[in-house]
Amino acid sequence: MVVALVAIASAAASLALRDADASLLDQEAERLGALFESARAQSRISGQAVAWVPLDNAAEDQFRFLGLPAGAPLPHRWLKADVHVDLGSQRMVQLGPEPLIPAQSLVLSLGAQKRVLRTDGLGPFAVDDSAQEP
Repeated sequence: MVVALVAIASAAASLALRDADASLLDQEAERLGALFESARAQSRISGQAVAWVPLDNAAEDQFRFLGLPAGAPLPHRWLKADVHVDLGSQRMVQLGPEPLIPAQSLVLSLGAQKRVLRTDGLGPFAVDDSAQEP
């Protein structure tokens, strides 16, 4: 009886704990979405085209925002170096300056975890829990 209770309690505890990679990837996806929206706003203010490009993870910079004004520094590294991005057939994410940008998506992955970040071109970039690929 005691063994059964310990087994049930262990199973419940393991289900309650979230995978550390899943939590970090959720945070990374939300962070990237906020960075995209910040870059979109800065692009609209300056009137300059801005794009985001991922770089080789072995490099010091892991991604870069192209076209931002000089006084607008944004982060250029993942929170954890093992994060990977898949843009599908795209080479970069276009962020403005037009209020309506192309519908775009990308997949962030960390270990076995994946998150899709997308926009319909009008709304903000957001994590799409219903999709797994761009």
